[in-house]
Amino acid sequence: MNGYNSDMTRTFAVGYATDKMRLVYQTVLDAQSAGIEAFAEGKTGIEVDCAAREVIEKAGFGPYFGHGLGHSLGLEIHENPRANRTYEGRFRQGHVITVEPGIYIPGEFGVRIEDMVYLSLRER
Repeated sequence: MNGYNSDMTRTFAVGYATDKMRLVYQTVLDAQSAGIEAFAEGKTGIEVDCAAREVIEKAGFGPYFGHGLGHSLGLEIHENPRANRTYEGRFRQGHVITVEPGIYIPGEFGVRIEDMVYLSLRER
């Protein structure tokens, strides 16, 4: 809208989903939830990425999550601040980032779930 970008990804199975596909999908969904929960004022991009990455690693799929967790967007589709393994910047109220963990198993299938999240003050 007015030159600003949006970004959203969904994964679905055509025909049927195997047990492994369901496990991977649930792992990605759990990782996304952990990333969203970690997205808070003062947190670094590294901390937010790590929250989601730990879920995927504990499930045994760490080598298959090769990208960062998310990025801001606006007039460009990929902007800072970012949630990844190297971004040391801190999030502030009003930031919008994508939270898009993914697991991609070569020769089999991939799953990514992506939503945009707005950082507002949390009520305590």
